[in-house]
Amino acid sequence: MDLEKVKAKIQSGQTALGIELGSTRIKAVLMTDTIETVATGSFNWENRLENGVWTYDLAEAWQGIQSCYGAMAASVQEKYGIRLEKIGAMGVSAMMHGYLPFNAKDELLVPFRTWRNNITGQAADELTEALGFNIPQRWSIAHLYQAVLNKEPHVPEISFFTTLAGYIHWQLCGEKVLGIGDASGMFPVDEAAGSYDAGMLAKFDSLEKVEKQPWKLADILPGVLPAGRSAGRLTEKGARLLDPAGNLQPGTLLAPPEGDAGTGMVGTNSVRKRTGNISVGTSAFSMNVLEKPLKAVHRDIDIVTTPDGAPVAMVHVNNCSSDINAWAGLFGEFAAALGVETAPDKLYSVLFNQVRQAEPDAGGLTNYSFLSGENITATQEGRPLFVRTPHSRMNLPNFMLAQLYSAFAALKIGMDVLINEENVRTDVMLAQGGLFKTPVIGQQVLANALEIPITIMDSAGEGGPWGMAVLAVYAGFHKDGMDLADFLDEKVFKGASATTLQPQPEGVAGCRRFIQRFRSGIAVENAAGQAIADEG
Repeated sequence: MDLEKVKAKIQSGQTALGIELGSTRIKAVLMTDTIETVATGSFNWENRLENGVWTYDLAEAWQGIQSCYGAMAASVQEKYGIRLEKIGAMGVSAMMHGYLPFNAKDELLVPFRTWRNNITGQAADELTEALGFNIPQRWSIAHLYQAVLNKEPHVPEISFFTTLAGYIHWQLCGEKVLGIGDASGMFPVDEAAGSYDAGMLAKFDSLEKVEKQPWKLADILPGVLPAGRSAGRLTEKGARLLDPAGNLQPGTLLAPPEGDAGTGMVGTNSVRKRTGNISVGTSAFSMNVLEKPLKAVHRDIDIVTTPDGAPVAMVHVNNCSSDINAWAGLFGEFAAALGVETAPDKLYSVLFNQVRQAEPDAGGLTNYSFLSGENITATQEGRPLFVRTPHSRMNLPNFMLAQLYSAFAALKIGMDVLINEENVRTDVMLAQGGLFKTPVIGQQVLANALEIPITIMDSAGEGGPWGMAVLAVYAGFHKDGMDLADFLDEKVFKGASATTLQPQPEGVAGCRRFIQRFRSGIAVENAAGQAIADEG
């Protein structure tokens, strides 16, 4: 990267900013219009369970955005000696789904209800039947309809509802819009129309308890835009929300705001048909870009879209790395009690590398990593549980392998439906996420668990905000008519290196035995969780 060229691009505004509000971290990435990363900033945050609802404080969201933007701008000043004043294009992404309803005065009517909540079961079931389309509990429309069924007093006041990315975007530029990928997690979209499915909108409005409302669904949903379109310009108010120091000028072009699934697809070059990706973090999901519609409606498979509107079969699980993080924290505390301070990266590396000595089936150990409810296993509430028999081989290698198997187990159950019942195949399945920072271990366990080759690109660790910055480049600087898939192939990932690991027969057989134990114990796990809840 030529230092002087980069400095010239920063000064002239030939840069793009991606901001993503993830489940545990808010991060900003600034890159040039030629996809060279200039600077980053981050802020840690966490959801809270309040009155039985998983939520985030929106004031903390702005605190986090300002903090990570400030850290990024300070890095630009330190590395290049330039005060950041002009940015050519930017975009916001965030956790998909959830519920943020506003009244005509733009006031939030109830605290943000995130994707993590399993409180919309009745709504999800009724909507799936009424629409003939799978509506998961975490989708925005399920939250809205559940509020209707519950006769919540705020419902008649709704004039607009949106996702977290849509809210932040609206505040930055005044536009109530979403990228089509994020919109497809609010309400089903029609690929041909490039917007919400008109027939399903009419069916929803005709539902008995919806007909009584003073609004029509189409009037309170955000507008829909594909990748590459302008979605507004940064206002003076928006510039100050990002940069309270007052250096950033308004006028930046904003790309359509996207969900974390969409930025994950971009970050792994997985938007072309017959490609797929898997993103693992607090939650996990696989995305398979479809060649043709699925044959049936499956409650464990969502149909969403790529950022340019192609249909995607999504298997989403609410729980992945949280339980691993909790155990790693415990081991870190133990090390500290012995007088050994261990950096987090080293701690995870040491623990994960223990898996090399593990028995293929984790020695008979079983783990349920359900910090929150899990739809695929019909687990209503979080109740992490580690189980062993008197004959299980309890040692650190087996324990860590059981943790990794557990992180991928619910995803495996959903993927089995897609592969075995729908015969969906991909030419390449790419993975990204923090569990893969330790080379080989997590990647090999995932390949064994899903029984498919898993590829990790060198750039996959860049994550969602990097993918959002790429979408901002595509919207702000892309003038040659390339579609998104060709743009990623030719301008972003050309010459990128990657590593592919094949499933190992012994590991596949061992994971099958673990999954068999896992499946057979789900009813017991759910009952134990309920018993603990009943005891208080």
